[in-house]
Amino acid sequence: MTASGEGHTAGTRHSTDVDAVIIGAGFSGLYMLHKVRNQLGLTARVFEAGGGVGGTWYWNRYPGARSDSDSYLYCYSFDEDLWQDWEWSERYPEQHEIRAYLEHVAERFDLYSDIQFDTRVTAATFDEATNTWNVTTDAGDSITARYLITGVGALSASNTPKFVGIHSFRGETYHTGRWPHEGVDFTGKRVAVIGSGASAVQAVPLIAEEARDLTVFQRTANYIVPANNGPVDPEVRRARKQDYAGIWQRVRQSNFGFELDFLEKGALEVPDEELERELMARWKEGGFGIWLGSYSDIFFVDEANAKVREFLHDRIREKVEDPETAELLIPKGHPFGCKRNPLDSGYFEAFNLPHVHLVDVKSNSIAEITPAGVKLEDGASYEFDAIVYATGFDAMTGPLNKIDIRGRGGQLLRDKWTEGPRTYLGLTSAGFPNLFTITGPQSPSVLSNMPVSIEQHVEFIAKIVGDMRDRGAETIEPTREAEDAWVAHNQELAEATLFPTADTWYMGANIPGKPRVFLPNLDFVGPYRARCDEIAANGYEGFTLTGSNQGAMA
Repeated sequence: MTASGEGHTAGTRHSTDVDAVIIGAGFSGLYMLHKVRNQLGLTARVFEAGGGVGGTWYWNRYPGARSDSDSYLYCYSFDEDLWQDWEWSERYPEQHEIRAYLEHVAERFDLYSDIQFDTRVTAATFDEATNTWNVTTDAGDSITARYLITGVGALSASNTPKFVGIHSFRGETYHTGRWPHEGVDFTGKRVAVIGSGASAVQAVPLIAEEARDLTVFQRTANYIVPANNGPVDPEVRRARKQDYAGIWQRVRQSNFGFELDFLEKGALEVPDEELERELMARWKEGGFGIWLGSYSDIFFVDEANAKVREFLHDRIREKVEDPETAELLIPKGHPFGCKRNPLDSGYFEAFNLPHVHLVDVKSNSIAEITPAGVKLEDGASYEFDAIVYATGFDAMTGPLNKIDIRGRGGQLLRDKWTEGPRTYLGLTSAGFPNLFTITGPQSPSVLSNMPVSIEQHVEFIAKIVGDMRDRGAETIEPTREAEDAWVAHNQELAEATLFPTADTWYMGANIPGKPRVFLPNLDFVGPYRARCDEIAANGYEGFTLTGSNQGAMA
């Protein structure tokens, strides 16, 4: 397959401007471009809405923004020299360091020449007569491609609640997902932070260092575990460098893309003293061990989950000096681990400062944003110089639904997904040939270390595209039956757990009117990878292919 449309089926293919259009220049888009262009020898164009590479890390520049995956795993593994050469400064790299890494990758693999920045894809329509995608952008581009590959990210469509009077505020307004690139100086200002999710947990301690007065408006308290960030011990660093193959084999076969495994026994099967000892060891170690590397029954049995909750409640009471504030910061009404589990670097301690305040807006909600600040339902009013909305994202489906993607018969993808996403493997959707959604809804994605899942999806897509080229197939898409089975499988997995009992963005519950379905996938990283490999080995079962020799693909 070439840009002119010549190749295995010369004379039958219609010409295209490029073989593949890739949307996004973050971890997904950069590696996809490398695979398609540098390894498969096809032509590609990447469209990126931002002014540089980075994806999530181009936009998320709020104070304290950093990865919550260990740096030696929050990176690519596909090139050992790249992995060995790059040195991270801390256990959890900050935004600017991750972006510098991705800039280095783009330069190292000569990717910049095929990336068009400051350009947002607005629409993509499948032409059934030519089996091509027609893609348009807000910069006036119109381009045709054989394949449309989205690397739009799971958390890139920022969400700001539609508060009454939101545009009336006379002060400064910011969203953590769209932070000014020049930074913000809060010195001497009265600041409100609305929200208490992962971005607020990272930002609040640093904003508190500058602001004259800081008020956090909390609707839902979160379970937050220590990051224990800092420089990595040189001996640990050296040992890791010597174990490249072992580390990545373990990670690819793991549950969540980390070197973490569940304990053999459940929380209900061990004495309380042993449970306390194991949890405390993981608490002191920091990171996701207490969540993804302790007791598996906490995801299935509320009684088991309650034991971990009690442990975490005690830790909050130890950290927060004022008992009333501590009780407000203790989560209620949802299990531990079924909401996004942020890592803490001084969040709880910030509320010990005299100029930092916590306001509960679950019992007394925000009535409106006023020209001067925030007014609650009971009439209480607060005045601010700046408001920071740490109100999260329209996760997973939101970024795709913002694009006018039309498949066979002109069907709009977001219309098809009105009752929730419908995919096969979280990667494809019936009626949308040659459309691939890297770490899309109903794939492990956000319940894994993202670069690990991204690499697996990119490599699987590249294998599909390469096999199609070799066999002369023109299109690939899932059957309705395979898609229905995957959607049902995905929900069955979730319903066997405690995840659906929590109002979370995993369930779409943070967006008014969004269907309540479980958006990620719980097959786990290793088994999901094995399933994709098996599907490919079995001639791409569950997929329909058109073109010559399509039945022989394997």
